Amino acid sequence: MAGTPKKNLMLFGGRAYPELTEQVAKHLNVSVTPQSAYDFANGEIFVRFEESVRGCDAFVIQSHCAPINQWLMEQLIMVDALKRASAKRITVIMPFYPYARQDKKHRGREPISARLVADLFKTAGADRLVAVDLHTAQIQGFFDGPVDHLWAMPLLAEHIRAKYAGHDITVVSPDAGRTKLAEKWADTLGGTPIAFIHKTRDPLRPNEVVANRVVGQVQDRLCVVIDDMIDTGGTITKAVEQLLAEGASDVVIAATHPVLSGPAVERLQDCGAREVVFTDTLPIPADKRFEAMTVLPIAPLLARVIQEVFEDGSVTSLFDGNA
Repeated sequence: MAGTPKKNLMLFGGRAYPELTEQVAKHLNVSVTPQSAYDFANGEIFVRFEESVRGCDAFVIQSHCAPINQWLMEQLIMVDALKRASAKRITVIMPFYPYARQDKKHRGREPISARLVADLFKTAGADRLVAVDLHTAQIQGFFDGPVDHLWAMPLLAEHIRAKYAGHDITVVSPDAGRTKLAEKWADTLGGTPIAFIHKTRDPLRPNEVVANRVVGQVQDRLCVVIDDMIDTGGTITKAVEQLLAEGASDVVIAATHPVLSGPAVERLQDCGAREVVFTDTLPIPADKRFEAMTVLPIAPLLARVIQEVFEDGSVTSLFDGNA
């Protein structure tokens, strides 16, 4: 039989955050492929898709929230099931890349777990990875295949620009390592000044900042503190307190991934920030939400990227050639 085979987009979602998968499906005007997924008594995971996936262009969404190892393993099993069922191409959508902070060795005898995650997905059968705001851009090189590194910055910056028009804004990096990102934020907001927090840490005490010092002009300005994720909130809330002590008129926190472990919510509520802005790359349960928190939807961006990948279009064009 002659003719070009018809392309078939199929969307799959893990159990970690089904609401996000449903939102993406709604924007794509497709349905999520039904599946059976459950845990055995000993914790092993079973996945089976209820429809044929032969020859399809498969997109597998999973948000890696706690318990992160369970959801990572589930997504790997989903990819393996698709490969063994003859899916034509498998694209892994991970809004929050697991183990991204372990992207290099700080001392001897340490793992590079971010590379291990990439290797696991390649071995499982993934052809392509899509992630939002990787902890460091070098992670793109860990996967032997195409990686689409999406930015949440345009989404977050547009919210800041619309809500705080007319304010004297300074973009603040919580550490020296994010000054490049702060410069991009400053350009997006129309050429605002930047500052950064110079901090020191004790390498034997993770998640704990020892000292802060502000470098840059923050006096009587609205400071927008940016970061890729907020885990326990120690770094970002100390930065807010330091900025207010240095004379900032107000502080807004803008971050992509709301990990929000342990005391994070209490710290964010009590640090004095005027607003805390996240995207919903990870689920935020009701008991972790508070009045000053704003959550922006990431599903429209993921849907646009899936559409571009499926149609062999340009993902980079969605970010003005910078992604």
